[in-house]
Amino acid sequence: MSLGLVSVAYVVASVLFILSLGGLSHQESARRGNWYGVAGILIAMLATVAGVGADDIVSLVLAVLIGASVGIVLANRVEMTQMPQLVALLHSFVGLAAVLVGFSGYIEPLVETRGAEHTIKLVEVFLGIFIGAVTFTGSLVACGKLDGRIASKALTLPGRHGMNLAAIVVSVVLGAWFLGTDSMTSGLTALVLMTAVACVLGIHLIMAIGGADMPVVVSMLNSYSGWAAAAIGFMLGNDLLIVTGALVGSSGAILSYIMCRAMNRSFVSVILGGFGQTSSSVSAIDSDQTVQESTVDDVCEELRNAESVIIVPGYGMAVAQAQNGVSEITKLLRERGVKVRFGIHPVAGRLPGHMNVLLAEAHVPYDIVLEMDEINDDFPNTDVVLVIGANDTVNPAAAEDPGSPIAGMPVLEVWKARQVVVFKRGMATGYSGVENPLFYKDNTRMLFGDAKDSMDKLLSGLRS
Repeated sequence: MSLGLVSVAYVVASVLFILSLGGLSHQESARRGNWYGVAGILIAMLATVAGVGADDIVSLVLAVLIGASVGIVLANRVEMTQMPQLVALLHSFVGLAAVLVGFSGYIEPLVETRGAEHTIKLVEVFLGIFIGAVTFTGSLVACGKLDGRIASKALTLPGRHGMNLAAIVVSVVLGAWFLGTDSMTSGLTALVLMTAVACVLGIHLIMAIGGADMPVVVSMLNSYSGWAAAAIGFMLGNDLLIVTGALVGSSGAILSYIMCRAMNRSFVSVILGGFGQTSSSVSAIDSDQTVQESTVDDVCEELRNAESVIIVPGYGMAVAQAQNGVSEITKLLRERGVKVRFGIHPVAGRLPGHMNVLLAEAHVPYDIVLEMDEINDDFPNTDVVLVIGANDTVNPAAAEDPGSPIAGMPVLEVWKARQVVVFKRGMATGYSGVENPLFYKDNTRMLFGDAKDSMDKLLSGLRS
């Protein structure tokens, strides 16, 4: 395929990627957006394969087949609840690719450059490896925290901000050395040292962030991986990678900013890894307080007498795979004239859109699934709220306890409803490690047990 046709194919793929992002912004168009993305990546891959020389085609096709095989196996094995970990892991692959391409582009450049153009090329290599290394190790730490392999508590070392600043200063000094030397050996030494510093920086940045803020971190790492991909594009002279990387980088940054606002966090702090204290707060919990337990029969009676119900799903619902039972209960209540809606927190499920996808797969109508800002004012006029596997996103300590680690974070104000029923396995804290005063309020009842089993029993009780 000629270079001109490859360029045209890349332009078409770029347009499809933009349409894909636009489609993913709404539930109704998300499926179409996914197909745009699939079509775009297929066109890009075919154009790339067709554009390489005959000597490289075998190794390229072999790499594609190996990658596709690994991807299919992972996709079939990963549960929906493990998607945040998978996303973080995939970000690490992009970061590692940027590092490897950067070293390869420096040792054996595809295009010989001189003068100012050569300096620009060296800057691209250095920045690409730096961003890639930070993304690689930071994403691995995020994956470990989300998967429970690394403690979710923030690692708050003394002088940690000074350490981060020192790492950046050292990287800048190494960059000056790298740009100022004409020796391949000295240049490689500078790159290797900078890569090691960047890897440690990525680990420390994410380790210093607590579990409650990991959804924002994953989004920010998504942005980093995009800029790393753009850096690869500059190094390889590939316009598609530049455009795609810029799209991912900018959209990830915008999403991170939106999530920071939703969680009352500083956007700059996300980038610098300077937030995320997760030490438990007990100031809102008195030692003599006890919870009030409920039964399936009691909840059935509450729902039969209710005129309005709001369901607040959380990560626990996803783990128990209770969404289909929740959907059936919703359908049954609506058939009986009950006004049923869903309240979704921006970071419910550890990843934006996680709950929306689960509910859509369970055939819950889009028009009754509302975001936090759309439904928060309606809780005082709601008869019953069902909190299914949610914890941090409904914690009143965020609004009522200035000393709480999550103070100021907007939450779903479920405690303002007439009656709240919390479906939960036990009294463990949420991912942030913060105690939840909601469980002890006078209008809250706890229904302990597996969410799926509780939903099945509740559905059976409502039908009888």
